[in-house]
Amino acid sequence: MSFLFYLFLFLFLFLCLITILVIMSQESKSMGLGAAFGGDASSSLFGTSTADVLKKFTAYLITFFMISCVVLSLWTSALGRAQVKKVPTMIEEVQK
Repeated sequence: MSFLFYLFLFLFLFLCLITILVIMSQESKSMGLGAAFGGDASSSLFGTSTADVLKKFTAYLITFFMISCVVLSLWTSALGRAQVKKVPTMIEEVQK
């Protein structure tokens, strides 16, 4: 079970890095990826609609990021609850 958790955590960190790279490759609202590498938007490697493609790809990445955040949060809290042992209280000690 912990192998899957650490594998998912590694994939989450990889998703974070990919998201950062995609967001940083976007120049501004008017320029796409082609302008970041010295060309204008019309001579872009991916065509003239690079900005639209990157916006959609960023939206998908952020959606996966948010879902994986929730899953990792729930998974971490479940692992924490499983590791905590019940500590006897004074009332339970007195009743024995």
